[in-house]
Formats: sequence, structure tokens, C-alpha cells
Amino acid sequence: MFAAAVALAVSIQLVYVRGLTTSADLTRAATLTFLVAVAATVNVRIRIRATTHGISWTDAASVIGLAVAPVPWVVIATGLGVAIIRVLGRLPPIKLAFGVAKEMTVAAAGGLVLIVSGWTWPWSGPVARSLPALVLAYLTVVVLDELLMFPVLAFATRTPIRNRFRQGLDLRLASVVARFSVILSSLLILRINPTFLVIVPPLVLSLHLANSGRLRSRAERDAWQRLARTTDALNVVDLDEVLTTGVTQATELFSADEVDIELHEENRLVRGAGGAITFRGTVGEPSAIEGSMLSTPLEGHDQNIDIGVLRLRFAGPVQLSEREQYTLRTFASALCTAVRNAQAYAELARVAEEHEYAATHDALTGLSNRRHLLDEGTEQLTNRHAEGVTALVLIDLNHFKEVNDTLGHGAGDQVLMQVADRLRAAARPDDLVARLGGDEFAVLLRGLPAPAIATHRAESLLDTLHEPLDLDGMRISVEASGGIAVAPTSGGMPELLRRADVAMYQAKRTGQRISTYAPTRDTADLGRLTLGGELPRAVADHEFTVTFQPIVDLGSGAAIGAEALARWHHPTHGMIDPLRFLEAVERSGLLPAFAEAILDQALIAAGTWRSAGFDLPVSVNVSPRSLLDPRFPGAVLARLRAHDLPPDRLVLELTETLTLSQLDVVDQVLSRLRDSGVRLALDDFGTGYSSLSLLSRIPVHELKIDRSFVTAMESAPEAAAVIRSTLDLGRSLNLTVVAEGVESEPQRRALWELGCAAGQGHLFARPLPAGALLAALKRGAGGRPGTLAPPLHDAGAVIRLPGRRTGGRNRTAGTGRTGERGGG
Repeated sequence: MFAAAVALAVSIQLVYVRGLTTSADLTRAATLTFLVAVAATVNVRIRIRATTHGISWTDAASVIGLAVAPVPWVVIATGLGVAIIRVLGRLPPIKLAFGVAKEMTVAAAGGLVLIVSGWTWPWSGPVARSLPALVLAYLTVVVLDELLMFPVLAFATRTPIRNRFRQGLDLRLASVVARFSVILSSLLILRINPTFLVIVPPLVLSLHLANSGRLRSRAERDAWQRLARTTDALNVVDLDEVLTTGVTQATELFSADEVDIELHEENRLVRGAGGAITFRGTVGEPSAIEGSMLSTPLEGHDQNIDIGVLRLRFAGPVQLSEREQYTLRTFASALCTAVRNAQAYAELARVAEEHEYAATHDALTGLSNRRHLLDEGTEQLTNRHAEGVTALVLIDLNHFKEVNDTLGHGAGDQVLMQVADRLRAAARPDDLVARLGGDEFAVLLRGLPAPAIATHRAESLLDTLHEPLDLDGMRISVEASGGIAVAPTSGGMPELLRRADVAMYQAKRTGQRISTYAPTRDTADLGRLTLGGELPRAVADHEFTVTFQPIVDLGSGAAIGAEALARWHHPTHGMIDPLRFLEAVERSGLLPAFAEAILDQALIAAGTWRSAGFDLPVSVNVSPRSLLDPRFPGAVLARLRAHDLPPDRLVLELTETLTLSQLDVVDQVLSRLRDSGVRLALDDFGTGYSSLSLLSRIPVHELKIDRSFVTAMESAPEAAAVIRSTLDLGRSLNLTVVAEGVESEPQRRALWELGCAAGQGHLFARPLPAGALLAALKRGAGGRPGTLAPPLHDAGAVIRLPGRRTGGRNRTAGTGRTGERGGG
């Protein structure tokens, strides 16, 4: 401003002092004013936030005037021409004053360069000799104009001056050359005839239009490139990062003073200005920008989903161009897609985390489960850099069944949860507290300074259970037994868990509260321990095989099913009975792999028999530990689909175990299997005192009478009474009843006369390989394929039996054992 005022004052003084007021001078000054006005009119407009800035060709008009007219008149004409256009454009006073002052200062500087260079008016010297001075004056005008303009633009856009200067530099340089060409051409025309000055404005106008077209095309190309980069930047899966990127990129893309992104469902607001986030929180925070606001919904291409709104705020009134409006819609659509993708990814991550947590934690107490304990313990024992001693404390509640039987399972669950809370509170941060199932808990102690410390830690854990529990106003005392074991040098986590289990049962047998594992008191069979160490190799080398014992219709002698019995074909010890390895399998962590191997062989055999015309269901024994795994039903159904067998061709035999009635997860597993069509059988029925309570809870299809009752039925009336009661129960519940251990014809006939339809035992066949059983079925008894014993009566004979008996309905599966245990 000061430089412009000085230039104006000096120019006016020179006009009057030197007498530059002739009619010719006034005419020339009026023409120059018109030329400057035209050049100031045809400018390139740039919107920066709420303000529109114009870049004109005034410098070209000023340099043409400086070459043909005295500097004072040019400075005055430049100020008047720019002032007239700015006033007609109704610019704010501050912008009017800045524009006039800048152009007058630039014109004065250019004129000063010409004066120093010895320029004479009127211009009459050789063109080649005058050209250097003219180029120097023009460059001075251009550089000074850039120096005055770009700091203002950089401040308005809040970007570094260097970045603003580099933007469009190539186009600006081309424009400088084009404008100098216009200047030189105009001066040559005026050299021929000064009256041709009137044709210079149209020439400037046409060249400006061509140049502005190039600038507009470049600006649109840059805008689309920025939009592409912005949409690429939104391609992230973190919602916070999406919102941050959306706010900061929209500020630059639309040159807004402030940007808001509001999400309706989450009641969330993110606001930013100048490339930075100024607010994160809930909807309702007022904005500090008072002016105009443009908003667009965040909706997909189908416009059916409206997840929020994007708001652009400006300090003053703003009207977006058609291209900016389309860009806004495109950006809002891309932002909507990015937000939805991030929300979907977050939901998937949350579900995956929940599933991962559920797979490693007990649903009732929230403690780690057996799987998590084994994983964490294995990692601890294999960590070479782990410091201190690792030990395991196994805790079992005494007489917990009495709580369930007396107060109900709801009260039992409350006891388990309170015990879990106390153990969790008493454990150190590095300890891992787990519930293994039922009323059995474990605490993995890590980083102990010495093995003896494990005993003191176990004492403190059990002390927390000494105080009575508050159960709906009742005070209940809970006793517990604990076993302690220090990590062994071999065997890993399964062996550590086994040793703690041995110590705990030692405590129970001796009446102690806590017992520490001692090898001298480990009564486990040495051969069984050796075999346990070979289990991983046996599973990997497919050493486990399956034989099948047929289940026969007692009346007709026809085979109606077969039970799969697992055997271990050891390379050194030969065929090993299940009773010697099943417990080790259950404790080794290899149970899922073992069960799948046995199930595969059983289903393959059933498929082979079916293809040969003998559609026999196959029965497989299930370990109670498998029923604690929610993934077990899915694995069973997957194997059935893999072997293309209907679900009702498989019977899963359940061993009568008290824990079955205490665990909700078992109910869920069995219900899913039954609903899928798999049949269930309750094995060894009548040998436990909880048989009836189990039968009321477990949705079975079949009952299997234990062989001990069949063996004693001829000599012990009590055994016959149990069999008769079981058959009556089966008829009343519409269940199939299978008798195990049938070894003689008198036993077969006696069972049949009592109403038992099916049986298995050595009378019909010993356990056979699948191929041998198929050959026996093809051969048949008495030349009748599919039978394994002669019928008890001739066809068509009328048989009178005491009491009511089950009809010979086709049972879908049956199992039985003669002192043997199948695997699965």
C-alpha cells in the first residue's frame, strides 16, 4: 500500500511539473486506462474457500503502456483502469485497495527499470537494441506480481508458499511467454501506427480466452486427479482413519473453511479445518463457522442407505460450479462406501474376536478352558527364554454333586462362578486360571523362583475357598482338594496335567487338602505311560484300526447293525486293547484326531456294506471329553457328508457319566447331533445310579443293557428283573433296546421271550474286520445272506410270548461290547 501511494504521488507530481497534460497525452492516457480495464476484466477466477480471486493480464497492458507512454501516466492509468473494474465488480474495499495498489506498484517498478535502462519516449530506437530493456522490465513486473500475490494465496489456503508457487508453474511460464509475445506484437503494431492501439484490447482478449481455456482444462484435470487420490486414500478398513481422511481431504478438495462428517447410527461427529481434526465426539457440538453450509447425504449408489451426512462450511456465501457439485456427489458416495466397508470390517473383527474368545474360554465362568490352558502351557514350556519354574495346581471341589442334587443346577452354577472369582482374585497377574470342566479348576503358575513356592501358592489359592459362599441368602461351605506338579523335563503340557491329576486324586484318597506329585506314588502303569508317549506317532502313521461286532435281530438272526471297536496295531507290541490306551488318548490332546480317524474308518466300512446291498448302520463310541467340544457336531456331520452317508446311518454311543447331566454344552452338542439326524445310544445302561436322571435329559434313541446283567440273568433273579424293567422302560419311551454279551442260545431265547429285539455277542460273531464281516454277511447262516444265526422259529409260526414286546422295527444303529471299549 505504501509503495503504491508513493508511486501515485510521484506520478501526479511529474504530470504537473513536466506539463504532461496535452490533449494527445490525455487521449493516450484514456486509451491506456481502457486497455488496462480490458486486461483486468478478462481474468482467471480461482475460489479459495469463500473468497474468489482473479488473475488478470494487467501486467501485459502495463508493460505495453510503459513502452509507448510516460511512466507517470501509465501508473495513473493502471490505477484508474483497475479501480474502475474492481468497483464495477463490487469487490470488498480491502480487496479493491489491494488490487489497485499491487498493480500500480508493479507498473511503477517496470517503469523504473525502463528509466534506468535509458528508455526514451516516444519509442523510436531499433527494436533489437530496445528488446533487452523491455524483457528486463517485463520480468520485473512478472516476478514482483508473483511475490506480492502468492503469499496472499498461501495464507488464504493455509498451505506453504512453496507448494502454492509450484502449483501450475508450467502453465504460468507458458502464459508469461504468451503475454510477452502479445506485448512485442502490440508494440510492433504501434510502431507502424500509434492509432492501432485500439486493436490491442481485442488481441489481448482473444489470447486470454485461449490461455484461460488451457488453464480451465488443466484445473479440471487436476481436480479429477485429486478426487482419484482422495478416493484411493479412503480405501482403508479402520473407521477412525476413514473419517479422518474424509475430513482432511474434503477440506482441500473443496477449499472449505470447515468440514463435518456425521454418522447417524453411531451418533458420531468428526470435524476438521485446515487439514487437521478439531473435534471428535457425539453429534450436537456447535460450529464456530458462521456463513454458508453445503450438505450432502452419505448414501450408496442405490440411494437406499443413508448412513450420515457430509457438511462443507464456508465463512461467506459460496456457489459450487457444476463440476464441483458432481465432485461432491462422487466424493460423498465414495466416503459412504468406505464407511460401510470399515463398519463391516469392524463387525467381522468383533465377531471373530468373540469366536476366538469363546473357543478359549469357559462360557459360565469366563475363565480359560482346557484348550487355552494347554496352548498357554505348551508355549510356556517351549519358551527357551522363560524364567523361573512352571507348575500346575489342579483343584477339584469335594461333594459338589450334592449342591446340584439338593439346590439345583442354578445354585451349582453360582457356586462355580463364585469359586472362579475367588481363584481369579487370588492368582498373580502372570498366572493362568482355567476351568477344565465340571467342578475341576486349574491354575498355571509361571515364573516361580523355586519349586517349593508352588506349595505355598496352592495353599493360598485353596485358602480363598475356605470362607463360606453366599448363595441366595444361604451360607455354603465348599471344600476342595488340590494337586501340585512341577513341569517335567519331557512330555510337555499333557504330562504336566496328568501329574497334577495324579497328585489331586492322591490328596482325595488320603484325605489331604493338597498333595504334591511324587514319582514314587504314581501308580500309573509304566507300559501305559510309554504307549502314551507314542500316541502322536501312532495317529500320524494310522496305526489305529477298527473291527466290527454285528448287532443281530434275536428272532430272525439277521444283522441289523454293527459296532466299531478301536484297536491299536502297534509295530512292536502287536494289537493293543482300547482299555490300555483310551485314557492316555483323552489326556494327550490328540482326542479329536483319534476320534476322526476311527469315525472315518467306521463310515468307510458302512459305505462299503451299503454298496454291497447290506445297509447297516454303524455305531461309534464317543468320549465324554468330545462332548465338551462345541465343534464336535460340525466335525461329525462333515465326515458324513464326505462319505455320502445319511446321518441316521450313524449311531453315537454315550458312556453313562455323571458330568453329562451337569454341563450345558453337552446338551447343546447332543441336541445338534440329534436334530441333524444322527442317532444316539446310552451304553452300559443300569450300571450307574444316575441312569434314569440321564435318560430324562439326554435325547437318546437306544438303550444298551450291560453284559453283566445278561451273564447273570439265568442265575440271579435281580439281573432278570433289571433287564425286564429296562425293556418295559424302552417300550414306554419308544426306544430300541439292545442286549450286550449274548454268548449262548439259552440267553438269546430268554432275552427274546422277555421282549428284547436285538443283541450282540460272541454267539453271533466276534469283532471282525470290515471285509471279513461283509464276507460273513454274503455267506449268511444256512445259506441266507445277511443273517448270522438261524431263526428262533419257522416262518409263519404263531409264537405266544408273555407280556408285550417291541415290534421288529428297523433300528438305525446299535452297539454293544463284550468287555471292550470302542473309540471316538
